Amino acid sequence: MPSSNHAEPEQPMQLRRIMRLFRPYRGRLALVGALVGLSSLVSLTSPFMLRAVVDVALPQGRTGLLSLLALGMILVAVANSVFNVLQTYLSTGVGQRVMHDLRTAVYGHLQRMPLAFFTRTRTGEIQSRIANDIGGMQSTVTSTATSLVSNLTSVIATVIAMLVLDWRLTIVSLVMLPFFVWISRRVGSERKRITSQRQKQLAAMSAVVEESLSVSGILLGRTMGRSRALTDDFTAESDTLAGLEIRAGMAGRWRQSTIQIVMSAMPAIIYWAAGLTTSRGHALVTIGTLVAFTSLQSGLFRPMVQLLQTGVDMQSSLALFGRIFEYLDLRPGLEESADPIALPEIRGDVRFDHVGFAYDDVTGPALHDIDVMVPAGTSLAVVGETGSGKTTLSYLIPRLYDVTGGQVTIDGVDVRELGFPTLADAVGVVSQETYLFHASVADNLRFAKPEATDEELYAAARAAQIHDHIASLPDGYGTLVGERGYRFSGGEKQRLAIARTILRNPPILVLDEATSALDTQTEQAVQEAIDALAKGRTTITIAHRLSTVRDADQIIVLDHGSIVERGTHEELLATGGHYAALVGRDGVLAPAA
Repeated sequence: MPSSNHAEPEQPMQLRRIMRLFRPYRGRLALVGALVGLSSLVSLTSPFMLRAVVDVALPQGRTGLLSLLALGMILVAVANSVFNVLQTYLSTGVGQRVMHDLRTAVYGHLQRMPLAFFTRTRTGEIQSRIANDIGGMQSTVTSTATSLVSNLTSVIATVIAMLVLDWRLTIVSLVMLPFFVWISRRVGSERKRITSQRQKQLAAMSAVVEESLSVSGILLGRTMGRSRALTDDFTAESDTLAGLEIRAGMAGRWRQSTIQIVMSAMPAIIYWAAGLTTSRGHALVTIGTLVAFTSLQSGLFRPMVQLLQTGVDMQSSLALFGRIFEYLDLRPGLEESADPIALPEIRGDVRFDHVGFAYDDVTGPALHDIDVMVPAGTSLAVVGETGSGKTTLSYLIPRLYDVTGGQVTIDGVDVRELGFPTLADAVGVVSQETYLFHASVADNLRFAKPEATDEELYAAARAAQIHDHIASLPDGYGTLVGERGYRFSGGEKQRLAIARTILRNPPILVLDEATSALDTQTEQAVQEAIDALAKGRTTITIAHRLSTVRDADQIIVLDHGSIVERGTHEELLATGGHYAALVGRDGVLAPAA
């Protein structure tokens, strides 16, 4: 947690940043302010009408005046109700738009973060920032602007009216105000600290839920006999959160109760003070003035308390805004070029031009001086021991990571100069980690091409040898695949992923262990579909199975991030080096059946 000395200078900057969120809606906020101001001014007429009732209409028996004053007080109540409904509608709309802007800004920003961010951040933590942190701002964002304008206007107008009625009683009423402000600032600081701790705990609990109640988490917990331990872990996290919630609810309650006690006692103090203000045995304050003043005083204390409470809520919300701004301030690892190049026609020439790459400064380079040309329409196979850098190399083509040395080009253009849509159209990836959404088969396939017709879905599924299986299901292509596709086997999920890429029809294919989950018979059928798809396309294949790579136009062998051999299958076997050793090693590159 940052020190208080560091936090204080940041607070004005953070407040300015929050105010900028409301800037696009300043027109609506101005209208809200006008309604609030009008409502406050209208409300102030009631005490003066009340004084006229007590001092004039009733003592003098003027029923006509009494009727007009009573009607006026009723009209004030009606007008205030209308104004309140209108300002609530407008302010809530502005607040929800601001929350929408925040959510979309965070989500869009995270879409631009590199894979490294997601590999080191738990999914539950990310979900908590978007759901819990932004959700926790709702009451503050939707009501703060209105509350500030409304209560501040009410306080100022009421104080002026009180001065008009009697300046001496006004001083008595306001003498405790600095003390109230000091208490509220102390309470706000305390709640801000607790809110920050509570949101971190919410994020931790969300992460536990996301990890342990996913399909994979349930399977692991049950097969390892850890269900009870997982429940105990969640219980501990929830208990910690409950304690923080209690602390948040009770923070400053006794101090705020002091404010309530003093304010509740103020009418009695005013009556006492009014009784002491005499001149020659006569009270200087009329009964009507005293009744009107205490009415104004009650009207003053309500907005004053709310104004102080708004200050407390704003300080608490600074912790939430701070956590959101932390994400928005993260530097995206991948920035689109300011003037991206759009290739009108992609041939598919891929070049690794003396490429180097490192995930960070600690682990050291993962790739060293990779220099490979893959002409359009040809195939490259990348093989090597586990951890040699094969998958890392494949990530550089669709620009999931940026090189730290050299460049990767498509048709002679650095991928960093291409627009993201162009790059997505150029490169199709089928990885060993198959991901399917909890949606229908058709929706999962159309994720690659939303406008695809049913006939195109069927053709892609047939090419991936999965159409017959889908058609045999009770709901066919409308079948829900389940969480992460668990209603399908590993091989079926892999074939769905291949069908999805086939539907996208990219000129460059990156196949990272694309058939690793298939049995030999299914692999052969899918490989035939991939071979047919690969004709005329550039294909980069990463695989351990000899049957997947032996027919490649060129093969490179990686060892500790460097190319140690390159050539065709026959050429590399003839050299008797690394590749020949891999081919002869069971389980790495197995001989074809």
